[in-house]
Amino acid sequence: MGGRWKSAGTRRVRAPAAAYGEMPTHVEPELATLVDRTPAGGDWSYEIKFDGYRMLARLDRGNVRIFTRNGHDWTARLESLTHAFASLPIENAWIDGEAVVLDANGTPDFNALQNAFDRRSTSEIVMFVFDLLWLNGTDIREQPLRARRALLRELMEHTDTPLLRFSQDFAEDPSSLVAAACKMKLEGIIGKRGDAPYRTGRSMDWIKLKCNQRQEFVVGGFSRIKGAKAGVHALLLGVHENDGSLRYAGSVKPHFHSREATSFARRADPLRQRECPFYNPPTPEKDRDYFWLAPSIVVECSFLEWTPGGEVRHAVFHAVRDDKPAAAVVEEPVVALAGAGRADADAGLTRARRNPKGTVTIGTVRVSNPGRVMDPVSGRTKLEMVRYYEAIAEWALPHLRNRPLALVRAPDGIQGQLFFQKHSERARIPGIVELPIELHPGHPPLLVANTTEALVGLAQMSVVELHTWNAVAPDLAHPDRVVFDLDPDPALPWAAMIDAASLLKVVLDEVGLRSFPKTSGGKGFHIVVPLTRRQGWDEVKDFAHAVAQHMARTIPDRFSAVMGARNRVGRIFIDYLRNSRGASTVTAFSVRARSGMAVSMPVSWEELNEVTRGDQWSMSKAVERQRRLKADPWEGYWRTQQGITAAMRRAVGMKR
Repeated sequence: MGGRWKSAGTRRVRAPAAAYGEMPTHVEPELATLVDRTPAGGDWSYEIKFDGYRMLARLDRGNVRIFTRNGHDWTARLESLTHAFASLPIENAWIDGEAVVLDANGTPDFNALQNAFDRRSTSEIVMFVFDLLWLNGTDIREQPLRARRALLRELMEHTDTPLLRFSQDFAEDPSSLVAAACKMKLEGIIGKRGDAPYRTGRSMDWIKLKCNQRQEFVVGGFSRIKGAKAGVHALLLGVHENDGSLRYAGSVKPHFHSREATSFARRADPLRQRECPFYNPPTPEKDRDYFWLAPSIVVECSFLEWTPGGEVRHAVFHAVRDDKPAAAVVEEPVVALAGAGRADADAGLTRARRNPKGTVTIGTVRVSNPGRVMDPVSGRTKLEMVRYYEAIAEWALPHLRNRPLALVRAPDGIQGQLFFQKHSERARIPGIVELPIELHPGHPPLLVANTTEALVGLAQMSVVELHTWNAVAPDLAHPDRVVFDLDPDPALPWAAMIDAASLLKVVLDEVGLRSFPKTSGGKGFHIVVPLTRRQGWDEVKDFAHAVAQHMARTIPDRFSAVMGARNRVGRIFIDYLRNSRGASTVTAFSVRARSGMAVSMPVSWEELNEVTRGDQWSMSKAVERQRRLKADPWEGYWRTQQGITAAMRRAVGMKR
């Protein structure tokens, strides 16, 4: 049975071989975003939100490792689950799910799960599996959710262990599902887009709707009845701000049983300190003694609501959490879904909340100095830029996915000093991922931005421009596009730019390469030619240079292939130099650090004559355009399969 299922599963996937060549040793999970209402429509499926520990299992020829969401290896603590996974009839896989303990009614019981770990008696822990990321040598994360779950469902039909269960999805109206989940004392439901790939980190492809507000908090101290020698009256709760500081977020009475009280005291005693860890300490009560702790212990609480001052109201203690690091605990934002009306800030953007420090929170990111004027000419503020990057993320992220970044920062606004940055240096940027150092040996880790949180985090760091490589990790040795930057003599009329872009398209069409234009957000156009990753950097750059020289030879009064202002007087320099390894081009939808803060905008060849200048679209107009468009101006870009052939090289005058 096992062998038959293996071959059937592999045949069914029809995905390219994994980009990294081998199954990854670790995978960061996809996370759901808390939202304020159910989606009005779309391709969504819904599952129960299990009250347990998120786990990912790695299976490789009988060797099983089980990891927490933060990458901690808990295999030794989950012996029974490890044996259950080892019995699956597959060669290798990554499986995502939630570990729970069920009560007599079959409902997940988080306290029972905690007790199972405390007693080191984990044989009754069940894992509900809900996603399959890798199967028999094939990376299927780019496959849509429905395809991945169909394979997972089939796999679960070929196992009889009661410890592994398939997380069923439901077709009922999501509002009814939430009501039913709340009636059953469940946490809520998870919604997932059926057509979406698996993406590391938090996104809007997965959403959660909860019965009550509930999240983790860091314990920064506790109080006792004044004069008491032992016991805990209340835990003092905190959440981290974006700069790493700890904000006091209220208190909760834990109602510990005797064994739990002893366990908490054993944890807390080594963490005692004199200094209050909160930047905004609680107001002391006269009949209480206060004890401060180094912020290390994580607890989970439910509560009625957040107060305007950033504290929880009517908190209820649930458990101490061992699976989540204290440093990662922040206030979990509630996102207002698009289409909710103009009352939600700027037509469906994330609701912002004022923090006690006078800052603004967008999603998970605390925006400092939101009113700073970035451009004195247009009056654009930092908050406007942050909101723009949040709003445009839906369209920008495909152009950024796994591409190394080069960033232009403007800490004092775009008329101040600008900083060009390729590495994280000392600042941790929310949502930004560092690539493995072996992908670019001899250099600090390169950065990629794959989530909305990353774009908002960059904007919070006063990053105005986003430039990207012409290659996608992990294969940084083979570019997947050629970029031609049409850089004009400033004295030329705009009509010359339209003609130049059109003429370059004609040449590319003639040699057999499909191309796609975008405005630069500045003076001109970028012409982008997608490639299959067959050629190396030198070959691609040489071809780009040859195209530029061919244009300059053919129409010398209009084009130059030589860099320098004097070489483009009355002409347009075709900049081919952006096609070297490590070189970068401003990405689609990036803001430009120039007066007006215009945006680099993809356009179609059919609408080229309607473009009036390279900085035509402001931030607000760019978002408005994308929401209004009925068709992608770059329709077919992601499906284009083309490479540089010998015939193409000969056509532009190359000898080889």
